[in-house]
Amino acid sequence: MNIKNDLNVARNKAYLGERLTLKDALLLYENNDLLFLAECARKQKERKSGNKVFYLINRHINLTNICSSNCPLCAFQCKIGDNQSYTLEFDDINKILSEVKNVKGLSEIHIVSALHPEKNFDYYIDTVKLIKKTLPDIDIRAFTPVEIVNFSIQSSKSIEEVLKILIDAGVNSLLGGGAEIFSERVRKIICPKKATAEEWLNVMKTAHHLGLKTNASVMYGHIETIEERIEHLIKLRDLQDETGGFQAFLMFPFHPDNTELGKKYNLKRVSAWEDLKMIALSRLILDNFDHIKAFWVMLTMPIAQLALAFGVDDLDGTVGEEKIIHAAGSKEFKGITRNILNKIIKESGYIPVECDSFYNQKRENQ
Repeated sequence: MNIKNDLNVARNKAYLGERLTLKDALLLYENNDLLFLAECARKQKERKSGNKVFYLINRHINLTNICSSNCPLCAFQCKIGDNQSYTLEFDDINKILSEVKNVKGLSEIHIVSALHPEKNFDYYIDTVKLIKKTLPDIDIRAFTPVEIVNFSIQSSKSIEEVLKILIDAGVNSLLGGGAEIFSERVRKIICPKKATAEEWLNVMKTAHHLGLKTNASVMYGHIETIEERIEHLIKLRDLQDETGGFQAFLMFPFHPDNTELGKKYNLKRVSAWEDLKMIALSRLILDNFDHIKAFWVMLTMPIAQLALAFGVDDLDGTVGEEKIIHAAGSKEFKGITRNILNKIIKESGYIPVECDSFYNQKRENQ
């Protein structure tokens, strides 16, 4: 085997934007030529979205932190009765909605929470209906496949039935979280009670066939191997080939602080170098994804801004108030303004484009 020749083949494919194999991606990762990966990823980004970088005005609502899955990777979860536990009731949700309904340009309400053992499916349906009634023109991006599987179990309904009910209630698209790493070896350790990789992919496949657009993600930087990371990306690419239903991909670096997993394995947050290398590789591997997001809450804003030179074309949004990653030690702002996002994008040499949940352009800021 000629490693040098194989690497040259992989580099040429990356430069031309051709499809990478698992072997190609591993060679590029191990070669560690970060500036080359950045150049290739930037070319791929510009083939997809030119000189534009997208963001939206959105508000996160985390309904509860009481969870029955007890994943070692999570610092957000609580048990009923814990001092830090909470659950939003409809009066609480109404209060949040009254605060945001006059926000200029609000496009999306983003709902993700935990698997509350005592809140049945009706609570989530009624929450969506309440939001849609109060904000009829706002898109609702809600629930991960993990939550959808839980709703299916709770209600004794099929995944398809659950999704159809949520669509009728007002859900416009699904979140991409909960994927973590598809390796079952890893999942048995980091999230043993959570939906399996097969279940996660099946929810997304079903959602796409019903016309729901979704995001996708990976959680990296814990106990997975590099090969398992790349295999994860290829499974997403394979499903996208089949359905075309993924809109965007997000990289979630693992935040070990305050987690059982972090303590047990003495894990540290991966470096900015690792973040940027994985972002660039993801752009190159996921050649059939139009958008790569840099979720600044997880990455930090400085890394998210740098990621615009590594293939990213979406800085997500203003967020408003995020609790899940902050529970694991994130020190980033809980919300950010349109003006700051515009400034960050312009500094990077790109044109900021304010959009809705489906990348329909609302405002371009030259």
